[in-house]
Amino acid sequence: MKVPDDLRYTKDHEWSKLEGSKVRIGITDFAQGELTDIVYVELPKPGAALAKGKSFGVVESVKSTSELFAPLSGKVVEVNAALAKTPELVNKDPYGEGWMIIVEPADKKEFEGLLTPEQYREVVEKGGH
Repeated sequence: MKVPDDLRYTKDHEWSKLEGSKVRIGITDFAQGELTDIVYVELPKPGAALAKGKSFGVVESVKSTSELFAPLSGKVVEVNAALAKTPELVNKDPYGEGWMIIVEPADKKEFEGLLTPEQYREVVEKGGH
């Protein structure tokens, strides 16, 4: 299981990467591994408002359907359109080509409050929740 050190995480297995004034978001390697083969990703449209902790989309795999939860509040400024045609990118490269959305955060302090890589590893080691 990969847990890059330059990202922040949620207990719901989303990752966040600060890129200037914006935050790139996706699901973790652990999450994609639990879901197995991802066949569909439903994401919000650019301009949509996100509320921290609230659902912003759905990932469907051959095994189950899981909601995606916003790690922070803000406005969606970009969506990974490639996932509509190739949702398996989330399995192949969850921290790269499999990213989901880019958000303009309402409050950057929310990013700082996310789990560090060490804290996220502890969550996963304790059973994933």
